[in-house]
Amino acid sequence: MKMTLHIDEGLLDKVVAMYGCESKTAAVDFALRELERRHALAAYGTTGLGLSAAELRGAVDPNYDVLAARRTGGAGYAASDRRRRK
Repeated sequence: MKMTLHIDEGLLDKVVAMYGCESKTAAVDFALRELERRHALAAYGTTGLGLSAAELRGAVDPNYDVLAARRTGGAGYAASDRRRRK
């Protein structure tokens, strides 16, 4: 849909450059989708995803090590844990 908007050109150019958007239209589309995504994430924070405390505890593997995953770029399990899970 075509529409006329008054947008700060300097800000739009920064967004295009920062995020590698292929066009100004793509930058506006990206920004709108990002705002929608942030709103949805905030809503999850207030609703708790609709899971009970027990369901949340069960949703996370106690053997998972997020820090190990970040260091290695791997699955976040120690070698011994990986063998056990197979």
